[in-house]
Amino acid sequence: MTRMTLSTHPFLLGFERLERLVERTARSEAGGYPPFNIEQTGEDSYRITLAVAGFSEGDLSITVEDRQLVIRGRQEEDEADAARVFLHRGIAARQFQRSFVMADGVEVSGAKLENGLLHVDLRQARPEPSVQTIRINRG
Repeated sequence: MTRMTLSTHPFLLGFERLERLVERTARSEAGGYPPFNIEQTGEDSYRITLAVAGFSEGDLSITVEDRQLVIRGRQEEDEADAARVFLHRGIAARQFQRSFVMADGVEVSGAKLENGLLHVDLRQARPEPSVQTIRINRG
């Protein structure tokens, strides 16, 4: 018995890219840091919220790479931090990368950092329904 996938099913044509995106997303699981929420804020809008306590705007970057939203955080340690002696360090200050695959038509509409939370807003354009008639050529 052969395993049926998106790219091998006879009625699903051109879904190889989607299958690769799903596989890449499964491999890039970043564990639980930083924690995040995904919420639907409207019929065609979403918000991803990451808990990034201790990170400033300059420590964070948001990019879209091949339909993949990539959020990175990296804190630079300065001289004042090097001189500090922690008895307990429970606030994580490590670098991170979180990736989210976006469907075609989904775009980042904005981002803001407030109270230690990074909010990334997304919106999805509504596709126009269409019917296309294909002409059959002779010979």
